[in-house]
Amino acid sequence: MNVIRRIEHWGDVHQTKWLDFLRIILGLVIFGKGVSFISDTTTLQNLITDNNVFGFSGVLISVAIHLVAFAHLVGGILITLGLVTRFAVVIQIPILMFAVFFVNLTKGFSMPNSELWLSVLVLLLLILFWVIGSGPLSVDEGLKNKKGRRYD
Repeated sequence: MNVIRRIEHWGDVHQTKWLDFLRIILGLVIFGKGVSFISDTTTLQNLITDNNVFGFSGVLISVAIHLVAFAHLVGGILITLGLVTRFAVVIQIPILMFAVFFVNLTKGFSMPNSELWLSVLVLLLLILFWVIGSGPLSVDEGLKNKKGRRYD
């Protein structure tokens, strides 16, 4: 537990504002992916059934699609706002790991496989923001500053 607190402290100390803009873009990309999952569930369902690693049935695939879409929608908003960012990122990391290793990697490392490269980039950014946290332009920082003020 001490190692995690030291990593969080290091991340809190080494924050820059340009990374906040990157966090906002990352949150919007994840939110957009959640919207695309909701709007076209048949494509995602076909993608999961083609790469059915865990042997899910039709009902479980449908539930998984809706859970992933919900996690992307809520997580994308939380990451964009910088509200409980580390928690939102930790929820997204297993989804992206599954996307990289079980779904997109089966198509190969070709340049037309842009989904693989996007998934790898998003996964690396999620790990980065898990370490550094929200940043100075976030709701978390605003709440932290508001808590520290004294109202006399």
